[in-house]
Amino acid sequence: MTNGASVLVVDDDAEIVAWLVEELAASGREAVGVTDPQSALARLEERAFDLVISDVEMPTMRGVDLLPAIHARRPDQLVILITAFGSIELAMRCVREGASDFLAKPFTFEGLEHAIERTLRERRMKRELVRLRRTLVSSESGELVAESPAMRRVLDVARRAAQSSSTVLLTGESGVGKSAVARWIHAQGSRADRELVELNCAALPAGLVEAELFGVRRGAYTDAREDRAGLFVRANGGTLFLDEIGEMALEAQPKLLAVIERGEVRPVGGTTTTTVDVRVIAATNRPLEEAVRARTFREDLFHRLDVVRIEVPPLRERAADIPHLVDRLLDRLSVRTRHRVQGVTDEAMRWLCTQPWPGNVRALANALERATMFADHDALTLTDFHGGEAPPDDDAWLEGAAERAMTLDALERRYIARVLERFDGNKSKAARALGIDRTTLWRKLQE
Repeated sequence: MTNGASVLVVDDDAEIVAWLVEELAASGREAVGVTDPQSALARLEERAFDLVISDVEMPTMRGVDLLPAIHARRPDQLVILITAFGSIELAMRCVREGASDFLAKPFTFEGLEHAIERTLRERRMKRELVRLRRTLVSSESGELVAESPAMRRVLDVARRAAQSSSTVLLTGESGVGKSAVARWIHAQGSRADRELVELNCAALPAGLVEAELFGVRRGAYTDAREDRAGLFVRANGGTLFLDEIGEMALEAQPKLLAVIERGEVRPVGGTTTTTVDVRVIAATNRPLEEAVRARTFREDLFHRLDVVRIEVPPLRERAADIPHLVDRLLDRLSVRTRHRVQGVTDEAMRWLCTQPWPGNVRALANALERATMFADHDALTLTDFHGGEAPPDDDAWLEGAAERAMTLDALERRYIARVLERFDGNKSKAARALGIDRTTLWRKLQE
């Protein structure tokens, strides 16, 4: 028997409520009873229960209509429905709406007890599966490889961050694997048995960010036909990963700051707040300090996010990771495409390890996928990475420069200009690719 679980009983029949509360308390559980759905929703606003037991037929709201309202406030809430009008159709509808189980009246308390035990046991099993994933986190996140000294330093900081609930800000170029690091931190921390919820802030129009993050009450605007919980409520007890945080609409930033600082969420159109306990991890490929100076990002929010900063280095600065990344990415690719490739030739691997990869891990994955389209053998060759044609001679441009007797100064100017063009004029990225700091690049451009 699972003693100690908290249960909320909802039934318009006061005698049934009293009976169930008494029996549940006698079995060692904390039981609270109410006789109308609105009171139940108010209780759920105040606190969380391990389980809700609700009647289906009530004068003000049917149990199947109560379910969405419950899940709008507590998305992972377990609910067992009971009714005197049992039918297969109604049972199927309850399951579709998110009920954990269904009992028809009249029922014995022993029958209800079995349903409670089964429901709580299934929840424990699901959480245990999540905990087991922690031992498989490297293979789950795929892109996360730490063979290079640069990435070992990243994981050392990430490991320390995982043991706290401090806000983490992940920075780095697009495609370096910031989301993989976020998932790794969540899986290694004390919140691994709860949900990791992810939101790409650049993928939503400004008008939808607040509803997505904080939820919305029915009637708040024209299309709000029902209550809907936001991602903060869904992530309660777990982690919320906000990718591309630098793209968040300026008008939504004060509300995000308030939720992080106070731990209270008020949905759009709502009059009450819900307390949440959420660990926030944010990521950006933009320098937020520059956005603060440009007044496109709030300074107070920046400092609140920048508690633990982890800079994920670009792939060109961790060439030792590339062979291991290639192995993992090819394994995943072979499962998805059913095109079994065992690896790459030594010549092709040397070429892969010397490329600048401006798109980082994402660009490497795309290159491998394209190469498999041309491969008709077990190991990818250099020819496969060039569309099935012979690869260009890497020394040809040097031969041409030597024949024209170009000076080193002229050669440097041409090369710097070409690298800047490749990175669309981004001086920070170009400086890293050239192996110099931004100040040196700026001086050379002035010269």
